[in-house]
Amino acid sequence: MASPSADPATLPSAPPQVVDPVAGLVDIPLPPAVSLWPQTWPARILVVLVLLGLVTGTVRALHHWRVNRYRRQALAELKGIEARSAGLPAADLACALALLLRRTALAAFPRDQVAALTGAEWLSFLDRTDSGQVFSQGPGRTLEAAAYGPAASADPKGQIQAVRAWIRRHRRERRP
Repeated sequence: MASPSADPATLPSAPPQVVDPVAGLVDIPLPPAVSLWPQTWPARILVVLVLLGLVTGTVRALHHWRVNRYRRQALAELKGIEARSAGLPAADLACALALLLRRTALAAFPRDQVAALTGAEWLSFLDRTDSGQVFSQGPGRTLEAAAYGPAASADPKGQIQAVRAWIRRHRRERRP
């Protein structure tokens, strides 16, 4: 037993020993990071070709979008003409459609090729560039005559559809 004269509060106490169970462990060496770049030459060439294809496709799509800006503007103007067509006389509607066709053709084709065309030559040009007969034998035929006087068989919806189809589908003529 302990001596009666010794007070436990006055005895020096030893600090408790804290044992760290992780202190003696050594980290496992990690392998080097895996590269995302393909390791074989054929795979690298394929990646480069795919990237070049994506860049080329994007450039061509942007070029196509910029080149066809006049089509989008013409279609927007046609939508406005169509909205006003109910209150317009047939001659005024035909005049607005003919003017829109002429301006669109001048934006798409060389001026010397389009500006001097009138009458049957103009309608033939429209048919050639659209690969159809809508203007020389269809509802577009009345566009030319209706602009100068009352049209006997003016079909406003047919005229608008013919103009819309031409704006969307016309292509430049291939030169030999």
